[in-house]
Amino acid sequence: MNVLGIETSCDETGVAIYRAGQGLLAHRLYSQVAVHAEYGGVVPELASRDHVRKLAPLVHETLDEAGLTPSGLDGVAYTAGPGLAGALLVGACLGRALAAGLDLPAVAVHHMEAHLLAPLLEPDPPGFPFVALLVSGGHTMLVRVDGLGCYALLGETLDDAAGEAFDKTAKLLGLPYPGGPALAKLAAEGDPKHFDFPRPLLDRPTLDFSFSGLKTRVLLTWREAGESERAHVAAAFQEAVVDTLAGKCRRALAQTGVARLVVSGGVGANARLRERLSELGEREDFRVWYPRPEFCTDNGAMIAFAGSLRLAAGEREDNAVRIRPRWPLDELEPPAA
Repeated sequence: MNVLGIETSCDETGVAIYRAGQGLLAHRLYSQVAVHAEYGGVVPELASRDHVRKLAPLVHETLDEAGLTPSGLDGVAYTAGPGLAGALLVGACLGRALAAGLDLPAVAVHHMEAHLLAPLLEPDPPGFPFVALLVSGGHTMLVRVDGLGCYALLGETLDDAAGEAFDKTAKLLGLPYPGGPALAKLAAEGDPKHFDFPRPLLDRPTLDFSFSGLKTRVLLTWREAGESERAHVAAAFQEAVVDTLAGKCRRALAQTGVARLVVSGGVGANARLRERLSELGEREDFRVWYPRPEFCTDNGAMIAFAGSLRLAAGEREDNAVRIRPRWPLDELEPPAA
């Protein structure tokens, strides 16, 4: 089964083709960083317009890369939520139109389900059950995963997501958009012990996260620090976030009795987070899986893969175009037997 995956939930246009039993045949990604850079963040209307311009050409390029024509497809998967409403509609409308025109089954994919399943695209995938840390610009959550659609939410952010905190902190430090990677690069030049920032909620038994207070502490510190200390501020902030994420992962694994951890989402590409979790895994005797860095951020490959699993289980959408900009992950269910 050759499944076309379409991702347009925010500011990246992703298209991929996944063949069940063989793997990823092709994938293409267009990033809108240059479009939004002058505004310091994503402008929803501009994101939607850029998806309209780029999506159809990317579909053709991906088909060519895979050596297929549209008639060689067996199904279409597209992101239906969560995300920006206008951006989601672009991908959903094209996905449904392709499926209808080619008389193919289509399936609406949950963006965060695709993220947590992304490590299964790798050569040595984790088995079930595992605990997933989904950590991106819009989401930070811990989920127990017992199978496709079998998700139990263990904890989530109460305010800013970790990626959002990275981006906002980078902006107040005067770093260019996108802020997360720029801050991580600057942090490598600083001393993480130069400033003592809090590890939010780490001293409490909850598995929830909160980063708004940390962001405020950094702001107050930066107002008093000199330019020569900017790298130290970045390093100390990054270390506080990494310590918090690692500590919560350790607690979630202990509470569930699971020894497998999956880390997905844009912040999952952070080198310091990977280093910290690897150290912790060796000490605490658990294993960590990640998608390759290019699949940590939004991409069509994870949508094609998640969609192929749902299509293989018999799921199908009707001809209506439906999106869910707000779509709790724990509302998903396993495929009907």
